Amino acid sequence: MKRLILLCVLVASVAGAQPSATRRATNVAALLAHAEFFHTRPVMVVGEMKLLDTGEYRLTSDGLSLRVVSKGSTADGLVEVRGEFWDLGKFTADDPRLAGYDLKRTFGVDPAGPWPRSGQATALIASSVSPVSPPSAPSIRNIVLFPSRYLDQRVTVVGQFGARNLLGDLPDAPGQSRWDFVVRSADAAVWVTNLRPRGKDFELALDSRIDTGRWIEVSGTLQQGRGLQWLNAEGATIKITTAPQDTPDQPVIRVAAAPPPEVVFSAPIGGETDVLPTTTVRIQFSRDMDPATFRNRIAARYASGNASPVPFTITYLPGNRVLEIRFASPLDRFSKVVIELQDGILGTDKLPLAPWTLTFETG
Repeated sequence: MKRLILLCVLVASVAGAQPSATRRATNVAALLAHAEFFHTRPVMVVGEMKLLDTGEYRLTSDGLSLRVVSKGSTADGLVEVRGEFWDLGKFTADDPRLAGYDLKRTFGVDPAGPWPRSGQATALIASSVSPVSPPSAPSIRNIVLFPSRYLDQRVTVVGQFGARNLLGDLPDAPGQSRWDFVVRSADAAVWVTNLRPRGKDFELALDSRIDTGRWIEVSGTLQQGRGLQWLNAEGATIKITTAPQDTPDQPVIRVAAAPPPEVVFSAPIGGETDVLPTTTVRIQFSRDMDPATFRNRIAARYASGNASPVPFTITYLPGNRVLEIRFASPLDRFSKVVIELQDGILGTDKLPLAPWTLTFETG
Protein backbone atom coordinates (compact mmCIF):
# COMPACT_ATOMS: atom_id res chain seq x y z
CA MET A 1 0.00 0.00 0.00
CA LYS A 2 2.83 2.42 0.86
CA ARG A 3 4.46 1.71 -2.49
CA LEU A 4 1.19 2.40 -4.30
CA ILE A 5 0.69 5.72 -2.49
CA LEU A 6 4.26 6.78 -3.27
CA LEU A 7 3.77 5.93 -6.93
CA CYS A 8 0.59 8.03 -7.10
CA VAL A 9 2.39 10.98 -5.52
CA LEU A 10 5.26 10.71 -7.98
CA VAL A 11 2.91 10.53 -10.97
CA ALA A 12 0.97 13.56 -9.74
CA SER A 13 4.20 15.51 -9.23
CA VAL A 14 5.46 14.76 -12.73
CA ALA A 15 2.11 15.64 -14.29
CA GLY A 16 2.05 18.97 -12.51
CA ALA A 17 5.65 19.85 -13.33
CA GLN A 18 5.82 18.97 -17.01
CA PRO A 19 3.83 20.05 -20.06
CA SER A 20 1.37 17.55 -21.44
CA ALA A 21 2.84 15.00 -23.86
CA THR A 22 -0.39 15.06 -25.87
CA ARG A 23 0.09 16.86 -29.17
CA ARG A 24 -2.30 19.82 -29.33
CA ALA A 25 -3.79 21.33 -32.46
CA THR A 26 -3.28 25.09 -32.40
CA ASN A 27 -2.40 27.98 -34.73
CA VAL A 28 0.35 30.52 -35.31
CA ALA A 29 -1.53 33.35 -33.56
CA ALA A 30 -1.94 31.28 -30.40
CA LEU A 31 1.72 30.25 -30.33
CA LEU A 32 2.98 33.81 -30.70
CA ALA A 33 0.51 35.30 -28.20
CA HIS A 34 1.04 32.61 -25.55
CA ALA A 35 4.63 31.48 -26.06
CA GLU A 36 5.14 30.71 -22.37
CA PHE A 37 2.16 28.36 -22.26
CA PHE A 38 3.20 26.37 -25.35
CA HIS A 39 6.94 26.30 -24.61
CA THR A 40 8.34 22.75 -25.16
CA ARG A 41 4.86 21.35 -25.85
CA PRO A 42 4.23 19.10 -28.87
CA VAL A 43 1.87 20.90 -31.25
CA MET A 44 0.30 20.64 -34.69
CA VAL A 45 -0.10 23.80 -36.81
CA VAL A 46 -1.32 24.56 -40.35
CA GLY A 47 -0.13 27.37 -42.62
CA GLU A 48 1.62 28.37 -45.82
CA MET A 49 5.25 27.25 -45.80
CA LYS A 50 7.80 29.39 -47.61
CA LEU A 51 11.58 29.21 -47.94
CA LEU A 52 13.14 32.67 -47.66
CA ASP A 53 16.28 33.78 -49.50
CA THR A 54 18.10 33.58 -46.16
CA GLY A 55 17.44 29.83 -46.03
CA GLU A 56 14.90 30.25 -43.24
CA TYR A 57 11.53 28.48 -43.38
CA ARG A 58 8.50 30.52 -42.29
CA LEU A 59 5.00 29.21 -41.65
CA THR A 60 2.40 31.91 -42.29
CA SER A 61 -1.26 32.00 -41.26
CA ASP A 62 -3.64 34.97 -41.08
CA GLY A 63 -0.82 37.46 -41.64
CA LEU A 64 1.40 36.08 -38.85
CA SER A 65 4.48 33.95 -39.38
CA LEU A 66 6.58 31.56 -37.33
CA ARG A 67 10.11 30.27 -37.82
CA VAL A 68 10.24 26.53 -38.59
CA VAL A 69 13.38 24.47 -38.01
CA SER A 70 13.33 21.17 -39.89
CA LYS A 71 16.17 18.71 -40.42
CA GLY A 72 14.21 16.76 -43.02
CA SER A 73 12.54 17.58 -46.31
CA THR A 74 9.94 20.35 -46.23
CA ALA A 75 7.00 20.86 -48.59
CA ASP A 76 5.90 24.27 -49.85
CA GLY A 77 2.35 25.62 -49.89
CA LEU A 78 -0.37 24.70 -47.40
CA VAL A 79 1.12 22.24 -44.93
CA GLU A 80 0.57 20.65 -41.55
CA VAL A 81 3.60 20.90 -39.28
CA ARG A 82 4.03 18.68 -36.25
CA GLY A 83 6.77 19.38 -33.76
CA GLU A 84 7.79 21.01 -30.50
CA PHE A 85 7.38 24.74 -29.90
CA TRP A 86 10.32 26.61 -28.38
CA ASP A 87 10.37 30.00 -26.70
CA LEU A 88 14.11 30.65 -26.62
CA GLY A 89 13.69 33.27 -23.91
CA LYS A 90 12.78 30.43 -21.53
CA PHE A 91 16.12 28.72 -22.20
CA THR A 92 19.58 29.82 -21.16
CA ALA A 93 22.39 30.14 -23.68
CA ASP A 94 24.06 26.97 -22.37
CA ASP A 95 20.90 24.83 -22.40
CA PRO A 96 21.86 21.37 -23.72
CA ARG A 97 18.82 21.37 -26.03
CA LEU A 98 20.47 24.15 -28.03
CA ALA A 99 23.72 22.24 -28.47
CA GLY A 100 24.45 21.53 -32.12
CA TYR A 101 22.48 24.54 -33.38
CA ASP A 102 24.05 27.64 -34.89
CA LEU A 103 22.00 30.10 -32.81
CA LYS A 104 22.54 33.05 -35.15
CA ARG A 105 21.72 31.20 -38.37
CA THR A 106 18.99 28.93 -37.04
CA PHE A 107 17.13 31.18 -34.59
CA GLY A 108 18.42 34.69 -35.34
CA VAL A 109 19.88 34.94 -31.84
CA ASP A 110 23.35 36.41 -31.33
CA PRO A 111 24.94 34.31 -28.56
CA ALA A 112 27.35 37.16 -27.81
CA GLY A 113 24.55 39.70 -27.37
CA PRO A 114 21.73 40.08 -24.82
CA TRP A 115 19.68 36.90 -24.50
CA PRO A 116 16.10 37.35 -25.81
CA ARG A 117 13.24 37.80 -23.39
CA SER A 118 10.32 35.41 -23.37
CA GLY A 119 8.35 35.68 -26.61
CA GLN A 120 11.05 37.57 -28.53
CA ALA A 121 12.55 34.55 -30.31
CA THR A 122 10.38 31.53 -31.03
CA ALA A 123 10.56 28.52 -33.33
CA LEU A 124 8.73 25.33 -34.17
CA ILE A 125 11.15 22.39 -34.17
CA ALA A 126 9.46 20.23 -36.79
CA SER A 127 9.30 16.46 -36.63
CA SER A 128 7.15 16.21 -39.77
CA VAL A 129 5.85 18.50 -42.51
CA SER A 130 3.18 17.28 -44.92
CA PRO A 131 0.79 18.86 -47.46
CA VAL A 132 -2.77 19.35 -46.26
CA SER A 133 -6.09 20.31 -47.85
CA PRO A 134 -8.59 22.85 -46.49
CA PRO A 135 -11.29 21.19 -44.35
CA SER A 136 -14.70 20.38 -45.78
CA ALA A 137 -16.67 20.71 -42.54
CA PRO A 138 -16.29 22.50 -39.20
CA SER A 139 -15.07 20.60 -36.17
CA ILE A 140 -13.25 21.71 -33.05
CA ARG A 141 -9.95 20.63 -34.58
CA ASN A 142 -10.63 22.32 -37.93
CA ILE A 143 -11.75 25.55 -36.26
CA VAL A 144 -8.50 25.71 -34.29
CA LEU A 145 -6.26 24.83 -37.25
CA PHE A 146 -8.12 26.97 -39.82
CA PRO A 147 -9.72 29.82 -37.80
CA SER A 148 -9.94 32.31 -40.69
CA ARG A 149 -11.96 29.82 -42.74
CA TYR A 150 -14.80 29.94 -40.20
CA LEU A 151 -14.38 33.41 -38.71
CA ASP A 152 -17.69 35.27 -38.20
CA GLN A 153 -19.62 32.18 -39.34
CA ARG A 154 -22.12 30.28 -37.26
CA VAL A 155 -20.98 26.70 -36.77
CA THR A 156 -22.10 23.68 -34.77
CA VAL A 157 -19.61 21.42 -33.02
CA VAL A 158 -19.75 18.27 -30.92
CA GLY A 159 -17.16 17.75 -28.21
CA GLN A 160 -16.51 17.03 -24.56
CA PHE A 161 -17.33 19.58 -21.88
CA GLY A 162 -14.15 21.06 -20.39
CA ALA A 163 -15.73 23.30 -17.72
CA ARG A 164 -13.91 26.58 -17.09
CA ASN A 165 -10.67 25.29 -18.68
CA LEU A 166 -10.14 23.03 -15.67
CA LEU A 167 -8.15 20.56 -17.77
CA GLY A 168 -5.69 23.23 -18.88
CA ASP A 169 -6.39 22.90 -22.60
CA LEU A 170 -6.08 26.60 -23.40
CA PRO A 171 -3.63 29.32 -22.33
CA ASP A 172 -6.14 31.98 -21.33
CA ALA A 173 -9.82 32.90 -21.20
CA PRO A 174 -11.64 35.40 -23.45
CA GLY A 175 -13.57 36.83 -20.49
CA GLN A 176 -16.73 37.43 -22.50
CA SER A 177 -19.25 36.36 -19.85
CA ARG A 178 -19.53 34.70 -16.44
CA TRP A 179 -20.59 31.43 -18.10
CA ASP A 180 -17.67 30.90 -20.53
CA PHE A 181 -16.59 27.26 -20.82
CA VAL A 182 -14.39 25.02 -22.96
CA VAL A 183 -15.49 22.36 -25.43
CA ARG A 184 -12.76 19.93 -26.44
CA SER A 185 -11.87 17.04 -28.71
CA ALA A 186 -9.00 14.58 -28.39
CA ASP A 187 -6.36 17.12 -29.48
CA ALA A 188 -8.05 20.53 -29.72
CA ALA A 189 -10.24 22.88 -27.69
CA VAL A 190 -12.18 26.10 -28.12
CA TRP A 191 -14.07 28.43 -25.77
CA VAL A 192 -17.86 28.86 -25.80
CA THR A 193 -19.09 32.22 -24.51
CA ASN A 194 -22.35 33.89 -23.50
CA LEU A 195 -24.11 30.59 -22.87
CA ARG A 196 -24.91 29.07 -19.49
CA PRO A 197 -24.24 25.31 -19.76
CA ARG A 198 -27.67 24.09 -18.73
CA GLY A 199 -30.80 22.67 -20.31
CA LYS A 200 -34.22 21.44 -19.30
CA ASP A 201 -32.98 18.58 -17.11
CA PHE A 202 -29.31 19.38 -16.49
CA GLU A 203 -26.75 22.01 -15.53
CA LEU A 204 -23.06 21.31 -16.07
CA ALA A 205 -20.61 22.36 -13.37
CA LEU A 206 -18.21 25.11 -14.42
CA ASP A 207 -15.85 25.00 -11.45
CA SER A 208 -15.43 21.27 -10.82
CA ARG A 209 -14.47 18.29 -12.95
CA ILE A 210 -17.60 16.30 -12.20
CA ASP A 211 -19.03 16.91 -15.70
CA THR A 212 -15.81 17.10 -17.72
CA GLY A 213 -15.86 14.52 -20.48
CA ARG A 214 -19.63 14.66 -21.07
CA TRP A 215 -20.42 15.01 -24.76
CA ILE A 216 -22.27 18.16 -25.78
CA GLU A 217 -23.45 19.85 -28.96
CA VAL A 218 -23.34 23.63 -29.20
CA SER A 219 -23.59 26.30 -31.91
CA GLY A 220 -22.06 29.75 -32.06
CA THR A 221 -20.40 32.39 -34.21
CA LEU A 222 -16.63 32.01 -34.34
CA GLN A 223 -14.70 35.00 -33.04
CA GLN A 224 -11.05 35.43 -32.12
CA GLY A 225 -8.62 37.74 -30.37
CA ARG A 226 -5.35 37.62 -28.42
CA GLY A 227 -4.50 34.22 -29.84
CA LEU A 228 -7.81 32.70 -28.67
CA GLN A 229 -10.84 31.43 -30.57
CA TRP A 230 -14.34 31.25 -29.14
CA LEU A 231 -17.89 30.49 -30.24
CA ASN A 232 -20.23 33.31 -29.30
CA ALA A 233 -23.29 31.23 -28.43
CA GLU A 234 -25.55 34.08 -27.29
CA GLY A 235 -29.16 33.01 -27.78
CA ALA A 236 -28.19 29.40 -28.51
CA THR A 237 -28.81 26.22 -26.55
CA ILE A 238 -26.60 23.37 -25.38
CA LYS A 239 -27.50 19.72 -25.86
CA ILE A 240 -26.25 16.59 -24.16
CA THR A 241 -25.29 14.10 -26.85
CA THR A 242 -23.10 11.07 -27.49
CA ALA A 243 -19.68 10.74 -29.08
CA PRO A 244 -19.70 10.79 -32.89
CA GLN A 245 -19.67 7.24 -34.23
CA ASP A 246 -16.40 7.79 -36.05
CA THR A 247 -14.76 9.19 -32.90
CA PRO A 248 -13.49 6.74 -30.26
CA ASP A 249 -14.59 7.58 -26.74
CA GLN A 250 -11.66 9.56 -25.39
CA PRO A 251 -10.59 9.31 -21.75
CA VAL A 252 -10.24 12.59 -19.93
CA ILE A 253 -6.69 13.81 -20.58
CA ARG A 254 -5.01 15.23 -17.50
CA VAL A 255 -2.74 18.05 -18.54
CA ALA A 256 -0.65 20.56 -16.70
CA ALA A 257 -2.70 23.63 -15.80
CA ALA A 258 -1.90 26.94 -17.42
CA PRO A 259 0.52 29.07 -15.40
CA PRO A 260 -1.17 31.33 -12.82
CA PRO A 261 -1.18 35.10 -13.37
CA GLU A 262 1.78 37.12 -12.20
CA VAL A 263 2.88 40.75 -12.18
CA VAL A 264 5.14 41.43 -15.18
CA PHE A 265 5.63 45.20 -14.85
CA SER A 266 4.92 48.12 -12.54
CA ALA A 267 5.36 51.87 -12.67
CA PRO A 268 6.94 52.99 -10.43
CA ILE A 269 9.23 49.96 -10.30
CA GLY A 270 10.08 48.32 -7.00
CA GLY A 271 12.60 50.30 -4.95
CA GLU A 272 12.32 53.41 -7.13
CA THR A 273 13.08 56.73 -5.39
CA ASP A 274 12.18 60.35 -6.10
CA VAL A 275 8.71 59.36 -7.33
CA LEU A 276 6.30 62.27 -7.88
CA PRO A 277 3.70 62.56 -5.07
CA THR A 278 1.01 62.87 -7.77
CA THR A 279 1.96 59.57 -9.40
CA THR A 280 -0.54 56.94 -10.54
CA VAL A 281 0.60 53.38 -9.88
CA ARG A 282 0.22 51.02 -12.83
CA ILE A 283 0.58 47.24 -12.50
CA GLN A 284 0.52 44.92 -15.52
CA PHE A 285 -0.33 41.22 -15.33
CA SER A 286 0.63 38.24 -17.47
CA ARG A 287 -2.96 36.94 -17.70
CA ASP A 288 -6.45 38.42 -17.91
CA MET A 289 -7.71 39.25 -14.42
CA ASP A 290 -11.14 39.07 -12.79
CA PRO A 291 -11.78 42.71 -11.75
CA ALA A 292 -14.29 41.72 -9.08
CA THR A 293 -11.56 39.97 -7.08
CA PHE A 294 -9.56 43.19 -6.63
CA ARG A 295 -12.21 44.48 -4.21
CA ASN A 296 -10.92 44.70 -0.61
CA ARG A 297 -7.71 42.90 -1.60
CA ILE A 298 -5.51 45.91 -2.39
CA ALA A 299 -3.81 47.97 0.33
CA ALA A 300 -1.76 51.17 0.19
CA ARG A 301 0.06 52.57 3.22
CA TYR A 302 3.11 54.47 4.40
CA ALA A 303 5.91 52.26 5.68
CA SER A 304 6.92 54.51 8.56
CA GLY A 305 5.07 56.13 11.48
CA ASN A 306 1.71 54.61 12.23
CA ALA A 307 1.55 52.93 8.81
CA SER A 308 -1.76 54.66 8.14
CA PRO A 309 -3.69 53.55 5.02
CA VAL A 310 -3.63 55.80 1.95
CA PRO A 311 -7.04 56.37 0.28
CA PHE A 312 -7.17 55.43 -3.41
CA THR A 313 -9.40 54.29 -6.26
CA ILE A 314 -8.66 51.59 -8.83
CA THR A 315 -9.38 51.04 -12.52
CA TYR A 316 -8.71 47.81 -14.41
CA LEU A 317 -7.94 48.09 -18.15
CA PRO A 318 -8.59 44.62 -19.63
CA GLY A 319 -7.18 45.46 -23.06
CA ASN A 320 -3.62 45.60 -21.75
CA ARG A 321 -4.19 43.85 -18.39
CA VAL A 322 -3.22 46.92 -16.37
CA LEU A 323 -4.46 47.89 -12.91
CA GLU A 324 -4.33 51.63 -12.20
CA ILE A 325 -4.22 52.90 -8.61
CA ARG A 326 -5.01 56.62 -8.23
CA PHE A 327 -4.51 58.25 -4.86
CA ALA A 328 -7.19 60.56 -3.45
CA SER A 329 -4.60 63.27 -2.76
CA PRO A 330 -0.86 63.74 -3.40
CA LEU A 331 1.33 61.41 -1.38
CA ASP A 332 3.47 62.76 1.44
CA ARG A 333 6.86 63.89 0.21
CA PHE A 334 10.00 61.92 1.08
CA SER A 335 7.95 58.96 2.27
CA LYS A 336 8.17 55.23 1.66
CA VAL A 337 4.92 53.87 0.19
CA VAL A 338 3.86 50.22 0.23
CA ILE A 339 1.30 48.74 -2.20
CA GLU A 340 0.03 45.23 -1.47
CA LEU A 341 -1.94 42.89 -3.71
CA GLN A 342 -3.31 40.42 -1.20
CA ASP A 343 -4.38 36.80 -1.32
CA GLY A 344 -7.61 36.06 -3.22
CA ILE A 345 -7.06 37.98 -6.47
CA LEU A 346 -7.86 35.71 -9.43
CA GLY A 347 -7.42 35.53 -13.17
CA THR A 348 -10.45 35.11 -15.41
CA ASP A 349 -9.82 31.35 -15.43
CA LYS A 350 -9.87 31.38 -11.58
CA LEU A 351 -6.16 30.75 -11.11
CA PRO A 352 -4.82 32.76 -8.14
CA LEU A 353 -2.30 35.60 -8.18
CA ALA A 354 0.39 35.13 -5.54
CA PRO A 355 0.44 37.98 -2.96
CA TRP A 356 2.69 40.77 -4.27
CA THR A 357 4.20 43.92 -2.76
CA LEU A 358 5.53 47.11 -4.35
CA THR A 359 7.60 49.61 -2.36
CA PHE A 360 8.79 53.02 -3.58
CA GLU A 361 9.79 56.40 -2.14
CA THR A 362 8.42 59.81 -3.04
CA GLY A 363 10.66 62.81 -3.71
